[in-house]
Amino acid sequence: MARVLLGMSGGVDSSVAAYLLKEDGYEVVGVTMSLFNQSQETKDKLIGDAKRVCEKLGIEHHVVDYETEFNKNIIQDFIDNYLNGKTPNPCILCNKKFKFGALWDKAKELNCEYIATGHYANVIDGNIHRMNSPKDQSYFLYQINKEVIPHILFPLNKFSNKEEIRDIATRENLVEVADKKDSQDICFIEEGNYTKFLEENLSTLPDKGDFILTTGEVIGKHKGIIYYTIGQRKGLGISYKHPLFVINIDKTNNQVILGTEEELYKKVVYIENINLHVDNVPSNLQAKTRFRSDFYPCQVELLDDNNIKVIFDNPVKSPTPGQSLVLYSDNMLVGGGIIKSSE
Repeated sequence: MARVLLGMSGGVDSSVAAYLLKEDGYEVVGVTMSLFNQSQETKDKLIGDAKRVCEKLGIEHHVVDYETEFNKNIIQDFIDNYLNGKTPNPCILCNKKFKFGALWDKAKELNCEYIATGHYANVIDGNIHRMNSPKDQSYFLYQINKEVIPHILFPLNKFSNKEEIRDIATRENLVEVADKKDSQDICFIEEGNYTKFLEENLSTLPDKGDFILTTGEVIGKHKGIIYYTIGQRKGLGISYKHPLFVINIDKTNNQVILGTEEELYKKVVYIENINLHVDNVPSNLQAKTRFRSDFYPCQVELLDDNNIKVIFDNPVKSPTPGQSLVLYSDNMLVGGGIIKSSE
């Protein structure tokens, strides 16, 4: 009987994943990672829910504390990116370092052959594939070490919507988790209020600076670069003869560059910090520039081990430095990198 270590958050997805793995004949071990500073009441509730599910299913349960490492590697990176005029996606880095990095290290320590999570994705022939479902989360998984992928199980890959998962939780009387709300986009930021989080975690707020047009004309003052992202239109606090959008953020000169919506469209994007799951990259690919973006046909040019030039068939709106550009060949996840610049 193969032994699998399952990351359990105390939510419905990972709890049903535990049930499904056991039904499939695996020896399941649950582990709950304590990743960031929450109230003791909240932390106890999440750990308690995971533990109760494990007890009900007759599987062992462990708790590991990674709060110090998470604060250093994920939260500080998030803050640093905003201070440098970028818009990061901390979930991708968390998956690399914790959900599939530290989890695999823990699995080997506990003599487990596999790791599993409640993510919505597929592993086929040693490669991650996207699901044909709005729930697909393969975009967040491109930074995973490709050597780990053959050891990953995604028990929810047969289900296309959350109601099916909740029905299983109800049917199997996993009452502690069946009606839980979905987790928020970024776990350590309450209600998705990024600016409030940054204000509370910075000792000094960034200086105000100039709003300038792409022509170089200064047309006003911005309140600090942490408050802006590429493509933003609302909340600029200035009026002009036509709608203005954030086209670029110049950290060096403390400037926010504004322009027309047409100027947001880019044909070429450069990505860095790349991670590829294949040895030979196909010439014709599809790219997502954000989790909820469309799939854009493109070709790529490998510049070196850490940089790729992506040429889109048609210009793409608002590729944003700090966000991830993720590459697919049909349904297979090829890899990706962090958007550095565009032209």
